[in-house]
Order: sequence, then C-alpha cells, then structure tokens
Amino acid sequence: MSGSQCFENPPKLSPGSGCGAGTVQQLAGLNTYVTGSGPPDSKSAILLISDVFGYEAPLFRKLADKVAGAGFLVVAPDFFYGDPIVDLNNPQFDREAWRKIHNTDKGYVDAKSVIAALKSKGVSAIGAAGFCWGGVVAAKLASSQGIQAAVVLHPGPITVDDITEIKVPVAILGAEIDHVSPPEDLKRFGEILSAKLKNDCLVKIYPRVSHGWTVRYNVEDEFAVKSAEEAHEDMINWLTKYVKRDE
Repeated sequence: MSGSQCFENPPKLSPGSGCGAGTVQQLAGLNTYVTGSGPPDSKSAILLISDVFGYEAPLFRKLADKVAGAGFLVVAPDFFYGDPIVDLNNPQFDREAWRKIHNTDKGYVDAKSVIAALKSKGVSAIGAAGFCWGGVVAAKLASSQGIQAAVVLHPGPITVDDITEIKVPVAILGAEIDHVSPPEDLKRFGEILSAKLKNDCLVKIYPRVSHGWTVRYNVEDEFAVKSAEEAHEDMINWLTKYVKRDE
C-alpha cells in the first residue's frame, strides 16, 4: 500500500456509528464486523480485508452485507486496532509511521489467526477478498492452503514473487487508471498465473475507473456506482464458484 491514490476519495467515517446489518464481535482478539449466517446454516465464510480506511467505512460494510446475502458468513476484522486513517489533513498524521505500524506482514499474521478462529467454529471453506492494503494481505493468504480462493481488488504493491507463490484460485480486479498497480503489471501477473493455475485465475481491468473504485466511489455518480457493482458481482461470483464448492 503506497502512492497517493491509496488515499484518494476517503470515506466519511463515523467511528462507533454501527452502520450495516451485522454486528461487531470479537474474533481472534480483533473487533470484527460479522454479517450473514455461520454454522450450522452455512459453513462457508468470506474474510473481507479493508483498505487503509478500515472496517467501519460505510460502503465497505454495505459490500460485506451484500456478500453475506449470497449465502456466506462474512467477517471484516479491524486489522488496524482502532487506528485506521481518518483525517489525512491532520498535520500531526505521519503516513510513514502509520505504514510501519500497520504493515501488511502484520495483517497477514492477524488474518491467519482469524482463519484459524473461523475453522474452530465449524467453518469448512473460506475465501478472502482484499482491497488496496487488504489486497496485498489477500495475495499473501493465497500463497497458503488455508483458504479456498481469493479476490484481490485494486491491490497495493504486489511483486512477481508474491504472484508466483499463489496456490489457490485467484481473481485480480484492477483499474484502468491505477498508478499503484498499473494494468500492464496486472496483465503480466495474469500470464504468470495462467501458466500455473490454468483456468483457475482471472485478471480483469475495468475501464475508466481509478484505484479504490470498488469501495470509495461517489454514490451520486451513476457510472461509478455501476462500475463498482460490476466488480462486486464478479467478486461474489468468483467466491461462490470456488468457496461454495468446498463447503
């Protein structure tokens, strides 16, 4: 997660506002937004990993509820421990210090603990979807057998080494206008993945949208909403295909 686009179009956050149809619960020691039905009704879960603005962003929670509506238990932990980026204009805010504290390696370790907690509760099939910062974490998770599938949306910086380590079906959804993860990089990743995973990978570039478009769109812009919803549907379809089959 780096570059100015990671911080553009920040959501309006109201910490503790309780937006969304779900509830905040403790999972693996993290405050976690939980929505949808878990075991015994559903043994399939999706771990949603937010961008730098955290798990209380209204559009992020709205998407969590939408994924839950597809028949999943959805968990969206607070990987920033109550310290998401809230006010970029605050002169006291130090981006680099924040990045060091809330790095994706720590996010990966925490995410593995969440996955273990889900399995201890009877969940048998897990998918992960991550956005920007969370996309990097989701790619790391896809390098293990702990999940069944992953979706990586407008990710932060991902390397070829990260891609070559991926072992599970993965979809990478990118923006045409993205300086953090340019389309040409994502297409190259797709070539690497196709040689390894055959048809169990997807790279799709969405036209006329920018980094962050799936969770930081203008709700009054018809094209922005339509583009975000297209990506949401593609994400849900991918997770349904590869996670539900292993339930």
